[in-house]
Amino acid sequence: MASGSGDGEGNAEGGSWRLVGPAAVLSSKRCRLMHSPLGRGSDVCLFYVKGEFFAMDARCAHSGGPLCDGDIEEADGVLQVFCPWHDYDFDLRTGKSGTSLQQRVYEVKLEDGDVYVKHASRLSLEPFPAEKKS
Repeated sequence: MASGSGDGEGNAEGGSWRLVGPAAVLSSKRCRLMHSPLGRGSDVCLFYVKGEFFAMDARCAHSGGPLCDGDIEEADGVLQVFCPWHDYDFDLRTGKSGTSLQQRVYEVKLEDGDVYVKHASRLSLEPFPAEKKS
């Protein structure tokens, strides 16, 4: 796990550790969309790049582009995802962009071969069924 003084910056306050799945399975793709029952605006991208997991909001802070479909590149040791809609870049660790935009990132941990993401809601690789309003 990464250490250092990255406390708070870009991280979601609160939240609980959510089991996402086994690292052996999740590491087979560079990006997976994780659905939240809170709706599309709370969905998360789980990236697996260079042997490490990263998580951030799935929709670009600029105009909602699908970051899971973006290109991932490394420049000067910084791993970035580029939004496929308007090419905005976001640091996978901090969520910072070369612009004034900030993407929310989430803590990720590995424990006993499983991946956990700290998030306000449950996360699933499958969409949640729409809840009926009574």
